[in-house]
Amino acid sequence: MFTLKKVLFPVDFSDRCRGAARLLEALHTNFEPEITLVHVLPPPHLEYTMTDLGGGLIQDYTVARLGQVRKDLNYFLDDELKHFPIKRVLLEGDPGRKLIDYAHTDGSNLVVMPTHGYGGFRRFMLGSVTAKVLHDADCPVLTGVHMEAIPDPADVHVRTVAAALDLSESSEKVLDYAAGFAEACNAKLLIIHVTPSIEGMTGEYFEPNWRERFEAEALRRISALQQKAGTMANTVMDYGDVGAGVSHMAKENDVGILVIGRGSSSGVFGRIRAHAYGIIRQSPCPVISV
Repeated sequence: MFTLKKVLFPVDFSDRCRGAARLLEALHTNFEPEITLVHVLPPPHLEYTMTDLGGGLIQDYTVARLGQVRKDLNYFLDDELKHFPIKRVLLEGDPGRKLIDYAHTDGSNLVVMPTHGYGGFRRFMLGSVTAKVLHDADCPVLTGVHMEAIPDPADVHVRTVAAALDLSESSEKVLDYAAGFAEACNAKLLIIHVTPSIEGMTGEYFEPNWRERFEAEALRRISALQQKAGTMANTVMDYGDVGAGVSHMAKENDVGILVIGRGSSSGVFGRIRAHAYGIIRQSPCPVISV
């Protein structure tokens, strides 16, 4: 039976964190996990350690910073997560490494990463910390680039959960996870598959019926996966850019949660390769990478 017992929720006190909390609150009737709010405090910037400030100023600064962050963490998201048991943990060090180590040690079932926030998350749309967690974490990771726009929990409805299958060896795991999540949410399961276009990639000639042949083979393999998983979900297909195609079909079908795969040995670049970042950046809904 599908369950989420422990959710690791790194926070940077941004509005995106509040949006992610609203999503979790909306799902509280389906899942009742213990949520661990973690803030990782990086070491003071090198310029402070290299400058002779005198009078123990560096130590005073560090103590004051720890005290303020601990105070903020103690009350952050009290209202949004009032239905859940919560642990609050303050760590120091490299954010990406600390989060991964904590997730593995604590046995987290899911890491929730509201992307493109502040502090360690601000560099890129995904951010260096999120990218590291996606690459190295053993457990599934939920990301979303529109978290701050999530409405009040009463208005959040996960009616459809979609599995984006690339038909690699990770597709069985993706479909099983998506099916379990959909069942727990009493939602419809949908399968999405996008075949990268080969037109213009083979010189002057290409098989004119390549789409029909690719579609028939994809449907055959998806049918075999569904038979093994015990599912009978509808399948929607497209051709061209994978990130754009998956995101477009997720929007067209009002998908609430999108599940994609990543290789266990080589992180997010393993199975779905560069397409994963494109899907996460463009997806209209939160994405769970398994």
